[in-house]
Amino acid sequence: MATDLEHLSTAQRWMLGARPRTLPAAAAPVVVGIGVALLSEGRLERPLAALIAALCAVLIQIGANLVNDVADFEKGTDTAERLGPVRVTQAGLLSARQVWAGVFTTFGLAVLGGLYLAWVGGWPIVAIGLACIAAAFIYTVGPYSLSDKGLGDIFVFIFFGLVGVCGTVYLLTGQLPAVAWWSGAGVGALTTAILVVNNVRDIATDRQAGRRNLPVVFGRRAGEWEFIALLAVGYLTPLAILALKLSGFSILAVFLTLPYAIQLTRRFIAAPASPAMNAVLGQAAQLVLFYSLALGIGLALSGWF
Repeated sequence: MATDLEHLSTAQRWMLGARPRTLPAAAAPVVVGIGVALLSEGRLERPLAALIAALCAVLIQIGANLVNDVADFEKGTDTAERLGPVRVTQAGLLSARQVWAGVFTTFGLAVLGGLYLAWVGGWPIVAIGLACIAAAFIYTVGPYSLSDKGLGDIFVFIFFGLVGVCGTVYLLTGQLPAVAWWSGAGVGALTTAILVVNNVRDIATDRQAGRRNLPVVFGRRAGEWEFIALLAVGYLTPLAILALKLSGFSILAVFLTLPYAIQLTRRFIAAPASPAMNAVLGQAAQLVLFYSLALGIGLALSGWF
């Protein structure tokens, strides 16, 4: 494996650091936010803003992934014993200095796109953008990082769910309807489930590193139940939206993804805490993408019909 990694090109090394499998989770809330905007107004008034918002979200996610890569290496959390996908700093594919340079370059590009979004959406968009970038550092950097203190789940739910969806809706419509909050909760729950897979896989190494999260403290079974509960929240949310008459029946398109979610749950429970669980991690990210597309389309169809 080490020999294979040594032959990777510079571009391939940066691609590993960017963690492309995680990027659907960044774009998902924007997709759902567009659906809410179409539900509210019947058409997309600011398509360029929607596109740039998605690009900025992906750039911030890449920056956060790079911060996580280099910070965990510098803290000694990532070692040769880690079970997850390759981390470029720990594997020696890129130096810590190179990765930090990549962090600030990526965030710099996100800020450039954010200038247009700020012009369109005003100071609330500035606040959201700065909070997202700050959170990318707070999540991993320092002795009191959120991931070390077991607060990663709450962070992901808030920023990849509520903030992502509601921020997009506000940018595109200037409003924050109740359906935006409900939709954000659904996306946030499924995205948090990705983190749970990661936490269950890394129970042993996280314990050694002194991290505290639900699977580390209460064991794998607790992590499995947390995963199931988060998926339940994700699929109950559209029913709540329908019951509150915030959308039409087309929102039930989300349930087209339920068989995949059930299959994923079975794979997760059966998979050993080993590199084999990395495939489950990628499938959990795919579920978030499929769910968000179905939810966004269902909301949009309600607006049109």
